[in-house]
Parts: sequence; C-alpha cells; structure tokens
Amino acid sequence: MKTSPKKLVIASRESALAMWQANHIQARLQALYPNCDVQILGMTTTGDQILDSPLSRIGGKGLFVKELEMALADGSADLAVHSMKDVPMNLPEGFMMAATGEREDARDAFVSNNFANLQALPHGSIVGTSSLRRQSQLQHRFPHLKIESLRGNVQTRLRKLDEGQYAAIILAAAGLIRLGLGTRIRDFISPTDSIPAVGQGALGIEINANRTDLIEILAPLNHIDTQLCVEAERGFSRALAGSCTVPLGAYALRDGEDINMTGFVASVDGTQLLRENITGLAANAEAVGRALADKLIARGADKILAALEHIKP
Repeated sequence: MKTSPKKLVIASRESALAMWQANHIQARLQALYPNCDVQILGMTTTGDQILDSPLSRIGGKGLFVKELEMALADGSADLAVHSMKDVPMNLPEGFMMAATGEREDARDAFVSNNFANLQALPHGSIVGTSSLRRQSQLQHRFPHLKIESLRGNVQTRLRKLDEGQYAAIILAAAGLIRLGLGTRIRDFISPTDSIPAVGQGALGIEINANRTDLIEILAPLNHIDTQLCVEAERGFSRALAGSCTVPLGAYALRDGEDINMTGFVASVDGTQLLRENITGLAANAEAVGRALADKLIARGADKILAALEHIKP
C-alpha cells in the first residue's frame, strides 16, 4: 500500500482548458488520496503571452511548458499537467513524464455558424487554424480555401469566429468537449482526412526526474493504451524532428497486442503530402513510430522537411 502524500501542488497554465485539465487531475488525486491537500498553481506561459504570431515563428510548443518546468525545478510544484500535443518531443534533461491520462476524442473539429462541414465552404472562404499540420492537410484537400492564422485560447478563437473574421475554424475536438462546448462542433473531421497531432486529446503528467517518490503515487493515473499510442506517435515525430514548425501528424490505435498507426508529412501549402500506415507490436510502441517514419523517409519525406527553411537537410 503506497503512502498517501500530505500535499501535492499541480502547476498549470491559466487558460480555461488547462485549468480544466488541472482540476481533473486534482479530483483524481483527491479521490485516490483523501487526506492529501492537492493544490493548483496557475501560471502564465510565454506561449500564452505572445498571441500575434504563429507558434511556428516564435519558438514552438515548448513555450507552453517552460515556466511549468521551472516550477518543478525549484520545488514550487510537484507535478505539471499538459496537453500531450503541447509537449516537445525531447524533454529537457532532469524531467520525465510520470503518467499519461486516458485520451479524449483525438479528432479535429469543424466549427462554423453558417456551414455544415468543410465540403460546404464556398470558394475563397477563410478558415482559421493555428496549426501547420491542419493547414497543410486542408490545403491539400481544399486548395480553393484561404487559411489564416488563429491564435488564443478556445474562447478567444470562438469569439473571433462569432465576430465574422472566419467562415469556419478548426479546433481539437477534445478541448471543446472538455470545456462543455461540444455543441459548437458542426462536424468531426475523420482522422483519415485530418490526421491528428501527435498526442492530441491525451493529458501528460510531468515531474522532476529526481522525484522518484511521485512515480508510484501517480501510477494509478496512467492509462496504458493511451500511453503506448502516444509513445508510438512521439517516436514517429522524434524520428522526423517534429515540432509545430513541421507539418506532420500521427495517430495510433491499440488493437490487442498490436498498434495500428497512420502518419503523414507535407509541405506547408499541401502540394506535397506523403502518408503511410504501419502495424506493429504495442510492446515496442516507440519503435513502431520510428518504423513508420522510416517508411515516409524512404518515399522522400526527408526532402520535404529539408525544403522547409527551419529544417536543415
């Protein structure tokens, strides 16, 4: 029987979605350890402060986790809760992921006040997204649409849509569902048509690597199927030097002893898009992801990535 901790502090971004995630983990921990005082330390990250530029131009996903990791490092927090899609592929030395929470719906969501789905959008319609991954797949399927950058938290993005700045916006379905905004979703985009971001819909719990006392405490929060699928996806992205500056995505599903996985790499404008599938042993999840990356590299994915200004050949 593990010893109940007396106090745990969760570091979290202060956006509504991040706080939902932190409250969710707080409730899980309080249910597991009724005598534990579980607190949330809300923080504003660099990624939350810079809203006038696409993430790909200002430093990528790490901007959403750096301040939280500083809180772990100086001991003001015991654990940090992240959306796994915001976690850089390589954690800084001294940190580790202690648990991966069960995945919510991993699909992208089509949100519009006037149109039922992407196919219904007229020529030249403006679609908002903050993601090069979404942009490249949208431009590949619908070259007649105009894609414009959309930053801010979920409520800010919905407000910009409601003000008429966009005909439609694309968001992660998981965030809308978790915030009780699922009714705003007009259409769920199939993972076949819009391969999700690596880790999309999954929550990650990060700790200081020297806090080995927390590993057993947090173990009940780990969802093994989600963990293995996210490991495969991150292995794929890591092999391709993936970040939000690279248009790629991967989606894995566990099927018994196997993992079935799809991944893609594209040019930003979607004119070049390579996708592949693979099936491998779930026990070797990260290797399955790397093998999928190798299949795409064999078809020229490395050349697409090298053509991007910020990726060296």
